[in-house]
Amino acid sequence: MSITIKNLYKSYGKQQVLDNISFSIGDGEIVGFLGKNGAGKSTTMKIITGYIEPDKGSVEVCGIDVQKHPLEAHRKIGYLPEHNPIYPDMYVKEYLRFVAGVYKLGANANSRVDEMIEKTGLTREYKKKIGMLSKGYRQRVGLAQALIPNPDVLILDEPTTGLDPTQILEVRDLIKEVGKEKTIMLSTHIMQEVSAICERVIIINKGHIVADGKESSFISSGEDSVLSLFIEFLNPIDKELLSNLGNVKSVEEVGENSYVINTTEDIRELIFRTSVKNNWVILTMKQQERSMEDVFRDLTNE
Repeated sequence: MSITIKNLYKSYGKQQVLDNISFSIGDGEIVGFLGKNGAGKSTTMKIITGYIEPDKGSVEVCGIDVQKHPLEAHRKIGYLPEHNPIYPDMYVKEYLRFVAGVYKLGANANSRVDEMIEKTGLTREYKKKIGMLSKGYRQRVGLAQALIPNPDVLILDEPTTGLDPTQILEVRDLIKEVGKEKTIMLSTHIMQEVSAICERVIIINKGHIVADGKESSFISSGEDSVLSLFIEFLNPIDKELLSNLGNVKSVEEVGENSYVINTTEDIRELIFRTSVKNNWVILTMKQQERSMEDVFRDLTNE
């Protein structure tokens, strides 16, 4: 396993941030780590990277105990925090050479820096000062510095926050490319990021792990996810009749003569027959798939 967390606890004063969480991430996985603000995402990532210590529990990276052997564990990790701590007055290549020096790459430093400049798409920007770059390119610099030591595990905390749509796509593609060779743990608020990048999702809420699995398993599971129908009628209809069809859980009016019906069974034929019987004209009837936004909202609602 690339990352193994067992029975992790962390408090700040009286606030319990992590409450007995455990999970593991296998070699080569790209895992999305989701949660509301304050759920414990950044704290978990900082503990994995050794920036802060847990109150109780253990963390291993590539089989190395982070608390007992921090320097050895750090050599296995590349970390891009939410607020990228890069030096705006340094030139891109100058900064990356500085990072290579910190990692004591020696004779390999220049070739490794050149390789990361090319890999992260900084070839046209490496002669500029970091402060002159767009936020998207600053994130590329952050990814480059995280990759300089050639880590086995990459920890990315909100890597696309504040980027415009084009920059998000560029950084997303870069992460997917890097993920062919690394284990990646990625925290994000953007659900499309999960669908586009991640093979697996872990959701944390109030310091507890509330879900862990593939996105497809979340979307297809749960009694309220069997069928959600959008229906538009030509004229007003009797909403009460819709509510009493089959195993309907709810009928929500979403527009003029338009409804969303949530049910635990397929009642499309029943709706059609009822419409014919009552002379209702159906303009549109389509199934709506459950999304990651729906899953996330259900699992993290108060």
